Amino acid sequence: MTSKIKVDNINKVSDDSNIIKKCGATTTIGPGAGNPIVVDGSAVTLGRCGGTVALASGATQTGFGRTGTVDWQTTPKTGDFTAVNGEGYFVNTTSGAVTMTMPSGSAGAIVSIQDYNKTFDSNALTITPASGEKINGGSADGDLIISTEGQGITFVYVDATVGWKTVQENEFTRGGSSFIIATGGTITTSGNDKIHTFTGPGTFAVSAAAACAAQNVVSYLVVGGGGGTHADNSGGGGGGGYREVKSPSTPYTASNLDGYPSAPNRITLTATSYPIQVGGGGTASPPSCNTGDGTPSIFSTIVGAGGGAGECQETSGRAGGSGGGSGSRCGTGGAGNTPPTSPAQGQNGGNGAPPAGGGGGGGGADSVGSNAPSGGGGNGGNGVATEITASPVTYSGGGGGGGGQPGGQPGGSAGSGGAGAGGPGTSAGAAGTANTGGGAGGGGQSGGGAAGGSGIVVIRYKFQ
Repeated sequence: MTSKIKVDNINKVSDDSNIIKKCGATTTIGPGAGNPIVVDGSAVTLGRCGGTVALASGATQTGFGRTGTVDWQTTPKTGDFTAVNGEGYFVNTTSGAVTMTMPSGSAGAIVSIQDYNKTFDSNALTITPASGEKINGGSADGDLIISTEGQGITFVYVDATVGWKTVQENEFTRGGSSFIIATGGTITTSGNDKIHTFTGPGTFAVSAAAACAAQNVVSYLVVGGGGGTHADNSGGGGGGGYREVKSPSTPYTASNLDGYPSAPNRITLTATSYPIQVGGGGTASPPSCNTGDGTPSIFSTIVGAGGGAGECQETSGRAGGSGGGSGSRCGTGGAGNTPPTSPAQGQNGGNGAPPAGGGGGGGGADSVGSNAPSGGGGNGGNGVATEITASPVTYSGGGGGGGGQPGGQPGGSAGSGGAGAGGPGTSAGAAGTANTGGGAGGGGQSGGGAAGGSGIVVIRYKFQ
């Protein structure tokens, strides 16, 4: 038969203080503060399987050691404070710099910090040791300044020689995508770059911006539609306005009209949708003058103006991205870079040849249209070449002026960049090439005009 001892309390003989006391559902072992309990044995088990062993509120533990962890305080620190051994802190420096004073060091003491909202780079955290102590073996009382965005550090106190030693460091993992994620247009790749080409209207939809802010500054090409032309010794159509920026994150050979890094020219993407407008070429106009300008192409705040129309007879060429050439007799070429941008988006058109010569050449992105010689039409101004689409293409050339009277006089040559040649004699001018912004060639005497080439929008960015 198993023996049993049944008691509620066990008390000391000497002073009748409790050794074991049963009170309701609680059993207390030990006589109270200042009286340690020693349990001797090769193995001591506290708590039942599945239960919890907890320290009373305000109690401390010794002898268990630490596993390199801290108790994280989840209320961010926004002002100067003194750290406590065994605690970790999220430090928020959004509103200004913060100083943390370390506790007095004792071997094995541990403190951790973490940048709360990625602002240590703008407002630093200064860590100051207790009086006379060191951090990482530096000079006594020497501060440690943390100015790396998102950094976290754990410190352990070793000894008086090195003081607080950094044993763990990390930099944060940025939220969201590492690179731009977007759709729209015809998408191709070149190396680590993705290229979106729009040959008609559409939407460039950005679902995620890049984690690295610099990579959200994208490369782009925006070319307006080229100017159309008339009959009757018409000037050549002006090339569409040419706008380009090459971001440092996308390596390729840009044109000499690269607008980076001018602030008005830079586009920094955010996660939103950007409507894309691709300008149409100006129409092939009938003998009535003052018609046929190209229309603008637009990406975000960047506008490539339409090229000015090449005009007929004594009418001056029309202003535009590049100006249209004047008709024969007494007109002057249209103004380019209208409205003005920097770098200039285009050049002026050429003058016609009075009294019965040909039309002036249309202006191109890179050079002005030529004035008409007495025996024919003026040559169109040259466009510019870029490799933004991964191969060299020339855009925004000016059209050649139409030939004058008598009918055998030649038309002007097209400028490079998709422009059309001027029509000789009674022939029509040639149309500008689609999606180059090339100006049309002017029509000769009683020869028809031609349509300018449509524009284009290209966006390029790093995607891997």
